[in-house]
Amino acid sequence: MARASVVLLLLASCAGAQWINYPARGTPRTKDGKPSLTAHAPRARDGKPDLSGVWEALEPPLNKAVLWKGEDFDDPSLDLLNFMPDGARMPIRPEGEAIYRQRAETNAVGRPSGRCLPHGIPDAMLIGAQFKIVQEPGLTLILLEEFNHYRQVFADGRGHPAEMTPAWFGYSVGKWEHDTFVVDTVGFNDRTWLDDHGHPHSEALHTIERFRRRDFGHMEMQLIIDDPKYYTAPFTAMVQFHLLPDTDLIENVCDNERDSRHEVAK
Repeated sequence: MARASVVLLLLASCAGAQWINYPARGTPRTKDGKPSLTAHAPRARDGKPDLSGVWEALEPPLNKAVLWKGEDFDDPSLDLLNFMPDGARMPIRPEGEAIYRQRAETNAVGRPSGRCLPHGIPDAMLIGAQFKIVQEPGLTLILLEEFNHYRQVFADGRGHPAEMTPAWFGYSVGKWEHDTFVVDTVGFNDRTWLDDHGHPHSEALHTIERFRRRDFGHMEMQLIIDDPKYYTAPFTAMVQFHLLPDTDLIENVCDNERDSRHEVAK
């Protein structure tokens, strides 16, 4: 249960960390003054959909293929498989399957976030933590409340740099395809997990995220993961987000973490 305690501690610190009940300007409202989450998606100055806002992933149904179903890991949002069609399996190679099962058998002892290290892509947006998108011409920022991390998505026409130092969140460039914002990321290190249940990735990881804001309060992301070292083919997941209106992020720092030393494997 020590592992579960660490997870609950980290997630609880996020859940209550909002700057709450501040009425945001420009928010469409119903007659009773509540945010109208089904209103039309806002548009930026350039006419593109504006993805800006504080978002949170919606909890998906449990996929029958999920390996961990015990009481310590009964949160469907922790496994990327839950964002794939029911019964779907990742095309994982034996080397990757061995890593994943070892993490399952030890209840994820050594999880990066348990040592104050970053959740990666896509894990940082699947764990129930809030994140904020700030969209400007040529640059979109994704501010992750968990541990005060951030991503920069350059949408000014540049490509990936010729030389890259392996990074926790990689190097992201974006472009618009009609009303969909496409984020292409490479240049990862291999120290994060794809999800909190421990699906691995290598430095060869390549992700493509396709963000589409359906209306004011709802956004979806189609995620394509390609990692030829641990997976035999690219695979796709779909994540649904809902807007958290009239609120904002607040500082969340993992400071002097000492719980991980008490983790035990079952």
